[in-house]
Amino acid sequence: MLRNSLLSLLLLLLGVTACYYRPATTGTSTAAAGDSATVPTARYYMQNSNFEVLADTLWLHLLPFRDTVAVLHGDRIVVAELAVHPTDTVDSLWVKVARDQETIGWIPERLLLPHIVPADPISQCIHLFSNIHTQVFFLVVAFFLSWFFYRAWRRQLIKLIWLNDIDSVFPITLSWLLSVAATLYNSIQHFVPQTWEHYYYAPTLNPLEVPLILGLFITCIGLIAVFSMALLDDLFHQTTPEVAMFYLVGLLSCCILLYIFFTYLWVYLAYACLLCYTFWCIQRLRKASTYPYACGQCGAKMRSKGICPHCGAKNI
Repeated sequence: MLRNSLLSLLLLLLGVTACYYRPATTGTSTAAAGDSATVPTARYYMQNSNFEVLADTLWLHLLPFRDTVAVLHGDRIVVAELAVHPTDTVDSLWVKVARDQETIGWIPERLLLPHIVPADPISQCIHLFSNIHTQVFFLVVAFFLSWFFYRAWRRQLIKLIWLNDIDSVFPITLSWLLSVAATLYNSIQHFVPQTWEHYYYAPTLNPLEVPLILGLFITCIGLIAVFSMALLDDLFHQTTPEVAMFYLVGLLSCCILLYIFFTYLWVYLAYACLLCYTFWCIQRLRKASTYPYACGQCGAKMRSKGICPHCGAKNI
């Protein structure tokens, strides 16, 4: 039950970052009111796109713009038409949206987009993650440090990636995959930031329907999900639930630090650091396969004689 709950939580966190790019092309249309011009075809959304209102109230203008009607927080709206109003010097592009047949009107795009989110669950998860991830990161790292010092003070067993790791190749592999995904995200933001907008408005998990860089990103997310399931199974077979939970919190904290490092680092320096980290991971994985000794009491694999890290027995 505990492993199933942790796995569900992990998959939910992974789903937050899973989006994709699909060219959002809208046909040219003209305004239904006032002077109009051709609407630009390259939009991140299109006609019939569904959104959810985030603002407390959005006021829609009724023709001939002498009256308004309100849509409220949580209402679902659909894009009915786009039009250009050349007389509007602030925002010439207006969007006609509808909640139902009685509630329909026009609103400037600059007022609409900041206060809506696509109705797709993945897009809503991305929006939520973007708003709260900083606070979550700080809470997780602070909780891990507090727990670490407590266990060190009580002289309890401490299992950590990079230090006193478990007998498994999955933690190092997971950290490397996350570093690759963070570097790819950094590259997207640096070289093709407009694809992230498409990625947000039209999400999918299929890496074959997207440009190469996004396909690689989604592939990394999928591999992280697979290796995470293998890690959970391996971890809870090797340690007690308490030690396993501590290890997972520590691993999550390390992954957060890697994500921040590779995401916000200058992109070319991130490539160099990823290359160095790749070589280091390869060396660690090679050492992980060398266990010349076995514990005489529990039979666990050991790299050297001494105290067994699994049962505490002394091996001479």
